[in-house]
Amino acid sequence: MLREEEVEFIAIRAQGAGGQNVNKVSNAIHLRFDIGASSLPDEIKAKLLQLRDQRVTADGVVVIKAQQHRSLERNRVDALTRLRELIARAAFVPVVRRPTRPTRSAQKKRVDNKTRRGLVKVLRGRVDTQ
Repeated sequence: MLREEEVEFIAIRAQGAGGQNVNKVSNAIHLRFDIGASSLPDEIKAKLLQLRDQRVTADGVVVIKAQQHRSLERNRVDALTRLRELIARAAFVPVVRRPTRPTRSAQKKRVDNKTRRGLVKVLRGRVDTQ
């Protein structure tokens, strides 16, 4: 569904502590995915653009920053996974519930059980010994 040539990766320096390596290694990833120029179906494109997600810009570009792992490749895989999850969330179509009515026998059973339980409760009452 998602072609990797439609995704742009930019290596950047990760934030936070990194010791002596911090200024030498670019191990965070900026993933950029242009929704309008992608090969996704039009319905999914429209849903992605309508998502109230801070990762989707006003220009219709998804920007994901991955810096959780120390390795550049693992951050790349993490960013791709998050993009796929975002697209899957937009592609999800909930099943429409059609309301049904209970059958006549089910209604009769329910009423019979109610009357039976009511009788049991009446028999629990005070007994007159006269």
